[in-house]
Amino acid sequence: MTTPVEAVRTTDPYPYYAALVAERPLAYDERVGAWVAYDAAAVGAVLRAGQLRVRPPQEPVPTGIRGTAAGEVFGDLVRMTDGGLQHRLKQVVAQALGEADAQAAARTAAGHTRARLAEGFDAALLEDLMFSVPARTVASLCGLDQGRSAEAARLVGDFVQCVPASATPPQQAAAATAAARLQDLLGPALEKEEGGLLAALVAAARSHSWTRTAPLLANAVGFLSQTYDATAGLVGNTLLALARGERMPEGPDGADAFVAEVARHDAPIQNTRRFAAAPFRHGDAEILPGQQVLVVLAAANRDPAVNPDPARFRPDRTNPVVLTFGAGAHACPGRTLAVTVARAVVQELLAAGFDPATLPAAPAYRPLANARIPVL
Repeated sequence: MTTPVEAVRTTDPYPYYAALVAERPLAYDERVGAWVAYDAAAVGAVLRAGQLRVRPPQEPVPTGIRGTAAGEVFGDLVRMTDGGLQHRLKQVVAQALGEADAQAAARTAAGHTRARLAEGFDAALLEDLMFSVPARTVASLCGLDQGRSAEAARLVGDFVQCVPASATPPQQAAAATAAARLQDLLGPALEKEEGGLLAALVAAARSHSWTRTAPLLANAVGFLSQTYDATAGLVGNTLLALARGERMPEGPDGADAFVAEVARHDAPIQNTRRFAAAPFRHGDAEILPGQQVLVVLAAANRDPAVNPDPARFRPDRTNPVVLTFGAGAHACPGRTLAVTVARAVVQELLAAGFDPATLPAAPAYRPLANARIPVL
């Protein structure tokens, strides 16, 4: 029987999710050793609950990277911390990302895509467009030049390996080396306020009277790391939607609406976790300190209580509920940037003559616990 973790990499997990939304919206699952939230009400409540933390209270930084550069970065990421300092720093990060120039991001992503396409339609093309181009785009927006943006894209692939609980010692060691080098690359640019994103980050810090540099640098690395899996999945799943025959609406906002609906309909990040620091109740469920909650964002996106006819792909939805990017204190402020970058990459690929119909009808998915990224 499929578990909610295994479902992420199946061909079509959505009928499985739909049944659990209807039958077990928040219930304990012995197979994964955690409570699992499926419907939009439970998912929203869990994500907004102050009793539930983004990391185990007894292990705010994974043991294997403590005392390393990866641990330093991890411990200051707003997505991996809770509390008053996190709230202040999150305001800084959200303001910086909110002021990001979407047109500049689109132009940069399109430029990197065209440069990669000029190298030829080889076996690595789609992989590079999914992973490397978005990371290089964000690195460029942080002020890194062509060579340093390419290096940063490679390094962030090593750094993100330390995030899953399944990370091995070699992966953690590689992440530590990558984090140190990423700090070396981004530190001077942050100090000089180079690049739109880093200049915006420093300006936001000043406006919130934030004076500590190390957390700013850590979250500059976070701009890259959050781009990696999430935007790769968004690019890949957008191409698959086109391969299924979904049509991109015309008009200036049609492509963005299409990609945003992909984020709901076939979420690149399918689940996340929360850890109880204090008792939490929702309905008949009581989650005790020390217990975990697996939060199935992709199931909540298809809850008919919040999105009518949820299995239908509709870019023209009015005010859809999309929990892919979270909610509450850990809502991802990079939603617009992710959609913009993914849209620009896909549009350039289509303009170059790529036919999505050539993609596999039932692709394999990478063996990840929470990210739904096709192998194309």
